[in-house]
Amino acid sequence: MLNVAIKAARAAGALINRASLDLDTLRVGAKQTNDFVTEVDHAAEAAIIDTLLGAYPEHGIWAEESGRREGKGKGRAFTWIIDPLDGTTNFIHGFPVYCVSIALMVDGRLEQAVIYDPTRNDLFTASKGRGAYLNDRRIRVARRVQLRDCLLSTGFPFRPGDAFQTYLRMFGEVMPRVAGLRRPGSAALDLAYVAAGFSDGFFEMGLSPWDVAAGALLVTEAGGLVGNFTGEADFLEQKECLAANPRIYGQLVGVLSKYSKFAPVRDKMALDAQMGTDAPRAPAADARAADDTPGADAAGSTDAPW
Repeated sequence: MLNVAIKAARAAGALINRASLDLDTLRVGAKQTNDFVTEVDHAAEAAIIDTLLGAYPEHGIWAEESGRREGKGKGRAFTWIIDPLDGTTNFIHGFPVYCVSIALMVDGRLEQAVIYDPTRNDLFTASKGRGAYLNDRRIRVARRVQLRDCLLSTGFPFRPGDAFQTYLRMFGEVMPRVAGLRRPGSAALDLAYVAAGFSDGFFEMGLSPWDVAAGALLVTEAGGLVGNFTGEADFLEQKECLAANPRIYGQLVGVLSKYSKFAPVRDKMALDAQMGTDAPRAPAADARAADDTPGADAAGSTDAPW
């Protein structure tokens, strides 16, 4: 099954690479403010689904653009979770940080994962119980044990209704504790980079299952932990994700748990009281403040869940 997923990811990557050569002619739409979709997203998703269902016609599909369809017969236990182009805003601006993400869930458990970066021809793969790989080389999470030595990645809120002020508070609390904080703009690649040890951890709010499914299996098969901000492993549909090696994961839970919607009531009340003491600032001013903060790199406006 992994080989079929790889074939599907490479087919989508070929479409994406061809489209990247002529971005001026690309048709771009918006699902909502700052949440973009292109004809390439749809074409890549169709290519992936055609490849997967060509091999496994009874399997279910859970895809970002076309939605969810249940499997049939014996295939009901199998669901392919697909993000055809994670990092669409990066893509339409020609910023080369985006990928194809495909995961297979069997009876509710992640079993196979493929993340393909077409700009670098990097292929990240994982199978449950068999480890994680980058271009056929075994990968492991980084071994750092002190948060102050770590390079983390994150994603900024970007859609109407996102918890912008809460994120700024969280951002401001994490940043002084680490060596660096980056915002590349593709959650799937962020998780793949944690698995490969390129970064030490990742956290983000507002994510969907297709953003994190493949990357989550990569991280766990590379020796890391993935969960929500309180450290619970059942996070896939909870719209918050935290990933790191076990030592750093525990330290980040200690910092981030009070920002989780699953935090104990007393922690939420304390946070609300703390935030209530600050005079509200205009979002635009807050965004400039975040962008100008030392130690934080932002790769422009992008669709963080991708």
